[in-house]
Amino acid sequence: MITDTHTHLYSSQFNEDQKEMIQRAKDAGVSRFFIPAIDSSYTESMLQLEKKFPKDVFLMMGLHPTSVKENYLEELAHVKKWVDQRDFYAIGEIGIDLYWDKTFLKQQQEAFKTQIQWAKEKKLPIVIHCREAFDEIFEVLESEKGDNLFGIFHCFTGTKEQAEKAISYNMKLGIGGVVTFKNGRIDKFLNEIDLKHIVLETDAPYLAPAPFRGKRNESSYITHVIDKLAAIYSLSFDEIAAITTKNSKDIFGI
Repeated sequence: MITDTHTHLYSSQFNEDQKEMIQRAKDAGVSRFFIPAIDSSYTESMLQLEKKFPKDVFLMMGLHPTSVKENYLEELAHVKKWVDQRDFYAIGEIGIDLYWDKTFLKQQQEAFKTQIQWAKEKKLPIVIHCREAFDEIFEVLESEKGDNLFGIFHCFTGTKEQAEKAISYNMKLGIGGVVTFKNGRIDKFLNEIDLKHIVLETDAPYLAPAPFRGKRNESSYITHVIDKLAAIYSLSFDEIAAITTKNSKDIFGI
């Protein structure tokens, strides 16, 4: 059993072949798909996806940092409304992104902290988006740390020291296509991180692994990530799949 802990299957990039793409993933052994939220404009697409594939997809709810704009309080209210009226499996993806725009840093920090507190109230994991913002992310996590703070550091691309720091806040490291990149760097130290701290993800349709880098990613390509991790950890494909799926169950509770 393979688990893709982070895949945007509702993306418009899959409009033409969503059913076939999901079937390809199932044929490759992927049986659990965890679906992160972005903002209110995607909620209906996520609900429709769940309706079509109720046994396979598990929804999160949250406000993505790049969607934190002037109307962020309205967007946060939308998140709160949904997490109060039905079950989700995580609050995510949430965090701080300073790659595209630093204008709303203060608001991103506030939105991140607020959503962490909602996750703790609901006893849910968080799924963190971090881009060029490790220090800012760690500052918020430090203020919220405790046994009730846990989750996944999605698309981890940091250093060994940053990996260890993320783990110290009860975070698993979400490893995807970047581990297969020649300049991805994380493959240089990952074998020094216990596999119990690792979960698999694709972030489809983004960040396709080699040999598909630069093309549309899809959940079936997670097998290339497993192949790379099998080489890094000197374990079999099946062992990587089993251990990382167990890790995902520890986080999401299913």
